[in-house]
Amino acid sequence: MAPAPQRLKRRAEFLLVAGKGRKAPMPGLVLQALARDDGGPARLGFTVTKKVGNAVVRNRTRRRLQEAARLLLAERPVSGVDLVLIGRAGTRARDFAALKADIVRALAKAGVPWDGAS
Repeated sequence: MAPAPQRLKRRAEFLLVAGKGRKAPMPGLVLQALARDDGGPARLGFTVTKKVGNAVVRNRTRRRLQEAARLLLAERPVSGVDLVLIGRAGTRARDFAALKADIVRALAKAGVPWDGAS
């Protein structure tokens, strides 16, 4: 069993993924993915801009993204990649199953080796 994903926390890590990674926009989110040279567990970062709403709305949006990613990566873990999930205005109101499907499609579009089916 693959180890659990780790978190991206520093701004420099987010900027590296944004600058050099592949971007996959979806209706419920934007995924940025950057392959690493190691085979270590995936590192995840979550962000929601102030355009989405106030702090309560942004935190709720971020928690929905975190839970969707947690459920998907628990059943089919990925490794050797940094992922940043960016919440959009539609993330909060989007059906949870559709949000999970958005993540699956974004992973495929960004070229992340993930064979999960939703």
